[in-house]
Amino acid sequence: MSRKISLGLMLLFLGTQIGVTQPAAKAQTPVAPTTATKSICPTQLGTAIDTVINRPLFSRGRWGILVQPLSTRQTLYSRDAQKYFTPASNVKLLTTAAALQQLGANFRIRTSIYQNGNGILRVVGRGDPSLSDTQLQTLAQQLKQKGITQIQQLIADDSYIQGDIVNPTWQWEDVQSDYGAPVNSFILNQNLFSLKLVPQAVGKSLQVVWTEINEAKQWRTINQSMTVAQNQPSYVNVTRELSGTVLRIQGQLTANSEPSLIDLPVVDPNYYFLRRFRTALATEKITLGQTLVVSSGVNQEEIAFVESPPLSELLAETNLNSNNLYAEALLRALAGEKPRVKNQTSADVGLEVIKASLTQLGVDPANYILVDGSGLSRRNLATPEAFVQALRGIARTPTAFVYRASLPVAGKSGTLKGRFQNTSAEGIVQAKTGTLTGVVSLSGYMNAPKYEPLVFSIIVNQSQQPATVVRQAIDEVVVLLTQLQRC
Repeated sequence: MSRKISLGLMLLFLGTQIGVTQPAAKAQTPVAPTTATKSICPTQLGTAIDTVINRPLFSRGRWGILVQPLSTRQTLYSRDAQKYFTPASNVKLLTTAAALQQLGANFRIRTSIYQNGNGILRVVGRGDPSLSDTQLQTLAQQLKQKGITQIQQLIADDSYIQGDIVNPTWQWEDVQSDYGAPVNSFILNQNLFSLKLVPQAVGKSLQVVWTEINEAKQWRTINQSMTVAQNQPSYVNVTRELSGTVLRIQGQLTANSEPSLIDLPVVDPNYYFLRRFRTALATEKITLGQTLVVSSGVNQEEIAFVESPPLSELLAETNLNSNNLYAEALLRALAGEKPRVKNQTSADVGLEVIKASLTQLGVDPANYILVDGSGLSRRNLATPEAFVQALRGIARTPTAFVYRASLPVAGKSGTLKGRFQNTSAEGIVQAKTGTLTGVVSLSGYMNAPKYEPLVFSIIVNQSQQPATVVRQAIDEVVVLLTQLQRC
């Protein structure tokens, strides 16, 4: 029985300003704190931080904080640092640390095509999150160069990654959104398809423009939207059935406003891949007959392949842009070289590898409980101490520079680009953001100007305040850390 789920894609227009509801797992940009530049002795730090986080508006929330020098375990400030919190996207710090340790900075994910004879080709996906139509075109060109002009049967082997394509603990609103796209052996265009909603004359339905015409054929679209006058509010709500049958468009946009671009997760990644590959083959005048998806088989002669960028670049996309799909793909990549165990999913094996890797880095296994690789699940639990231990541990490894390069820089890049601008923290903090409803987190490194390098983790849970308000306070705490000096 199919379930209809709301995609919750709400666009709010104010004149020519467009405000888009932010994805739950991606922390974004409050106004930078304006704490004046001064100096703080370590003995004064506790009082200064308490002044920020003990404000009445935060009285119902939970704060977890740990601040230590990078080189030692001396505690400069601690608030419930050994207690569990929902960490949101700070989980990506643990996933990427383990991936770098286990796979190496030059690791690449390979997508292969094998020739099995009699006009039968087998394409094997291995969960490359960077795979796009451009790489499919490359594969088609390689086949053309081999003299192949006709494929009787193309088999898509999706056996490399085992288990659910969507984590069963994710919430419906996440599964339905672009930041909760499915993950399996075949990931193409981040497993998203797109459409535009274009305003028409007042009183007319919005025009639905599909980026990929083949995807339009997969849906029966019920368009209940409307174009309204300039003084009317604007919103768009797209709902779909998980069976991939019905797409319902509701809401309204004002006449002459900009089109709304909607990204939706694909329902069946395997057949989405095959549809797009058929298109790529056609451009090379290669005819394709039957397509088939299997979960086993023997690969013979490899005749074409493409590879992902090196892991160092995959880490950067994961952490800089808080990309959930990349994090989940890396979690499963960790299971790729391990012996397959019956009834054990690739994600579960990956979580075991993360635990072993973090233990080697000096992270106490009692400090966290993980159920996914991205932090999108609310069943993830971690202490601020877990992130400080992980950040310190990876900093001692030969690939520490690769890891740090993957983190957003305050006021400069990624999810921190719009934070800390024109403050003393700008350019000297490298940290990972995290946001879910009621959750805001920030963990990372600081090159304190008048003190030694610091490592910190700040997690706020159960807050009824808007995320922007909580981020403002977190940023004030971080700016206080820049003012540390030896006294």
